[in-house]
Amino acid sequence: MLSLGFALAAGVARAAPEADLRALAQQEQQPLLDTLRDLVQIESGSKDIEGLNQIAEHVAGELKKIGGTVEILHSTDVYRLDDTPEKVGPAVQAVFTGTGKAKIMLIAHMDTVYLKGMLKDQPFRIDGDKAYGLGIADDKQGVATIIHAVALLQKLNFRNYGTLTVLINGDEEISSPGWRSTITRLAAEQDAVFSFEGSDANGTLRLATSGIGSAYLTVHGKSSHAGARPEGGVNALYELSYQVLQMKDLSKPEQGLKLNWTVSKAGSNRNVIPADASAQADARALKVSDFDELQTALQDKIKSRLLPDSKVDLKFEVRRPPLEATDASRRVAGHGKAIYQELGLSMNVAERATGGGTDAAFAGLKSKGAVVEGMGLSGFGAHSNDAEYVQLNSIVPRLYLTTRMIMDLSDGKVK
Repeated sequence: MLSLGFALAAGVARAAPEADLRALAQQEQQPLLDTLRDLVQIESGSKDIEGLNQIAEHVAGELKKIGGTVEILHSTDVYRLDDTPEKVGPAVQAVFTGTGKAKIMLIAHMDTVYLKGMLKDQPFRIDGDKAYGLGIADDKQGVATIIHAVALLQKLNFRNYGTLTVLINGDEEISSPGWRSTITRLAAEQDAVFSFEGSDANGTLRLATSGIGSAYLTVHGKSSHAGARPEGGVNALYELSYQVLQMKDLSKPEQGLKLNWTVSKAGSNRNVIPADASAQADARALKVSDFDELQTALQDKIKSRLLPDSKVDLKFEVRRPPLEATDASRRVAGHGKAIYQELGLSMNVAERATGGGTDAAFAGLKSKGAVVEGMGLSGFGAHSNDAEYVQLNSIVPRLYLTTRMIMDLSDGKVK
């Protein structure tokens, strides 16, 4: 009877904090919606430096209110891609120092794909069980979820972690040229990294994301009059067409490698043999080694030419590496499923990427700990003209999940 009494007491002791957390998470829903409203009302497209500076100040202020040591950072290590602007947006870093040993990192992004002035078409509004707004799903919900999950830890007076690092960057939608190296460097020091891109309606956690690459094909020929002396030219369009067609079968769908030519340009006048032509391709891969093999195959292909006097150049960019599932990530995500069951909810864990790439991949490059993507709210309509939203019924479960994950990792309960 004595041992049964201890067991019952232990069960009550465990249940009480969980019940307290659930109640606090419910109370935090409206403050989170208020934060979402404020974030949506600040337009912050990836190339809108003024807007990004404004939202960075706002996010930094919110993180300071809940006790973080906060800095607004400006990148001095920009990885220049084909479309990288002259200036990239800032990042906000906050560090919360606890009394334990676990190092945990939370990441999201504050930039959007939208142009300045589009807010008038997608203002913040709540309609039924959804909250709508410009950039609300991708990824302002992630920023708000992080802020209010950390706020819950403060209200619980939980400080058993060693450090809790928050990084919110302002260039994710342009492949994070300014902050990829910072994400990789900080993530290498962590026991776990949680990325707050939105989830689907089932709350799926993602352990793998696709790598994203771009191929740029450039052909130089020689112009000539198309009617009077076509034989005097070297038709760059003919050569470009030949190159694209001979590269069309490099995809390997069975292993997740995809190469699709999507943009092309040649010539300027109907009656002139085009001297220049170019094309771009989108590439996706599930493993870093697949991109290496693809680059080799592309370079081999351009050795063959239709027109020997043409010049063909090919450049390949890895815009994002793939994130691959690891045993550490599986353990942490499995613990997340158990936490969701406490709420009477089921959760999927996806170990195979479906095509999208995120900053979690940069975190995974050198990380020895778990990297888990999709910790954000359930939503829909990212990058759309009029329908981007998050589901209100995902707020409390996601706050509960995030907070419990941090607490359990800090207390050594994740096995």
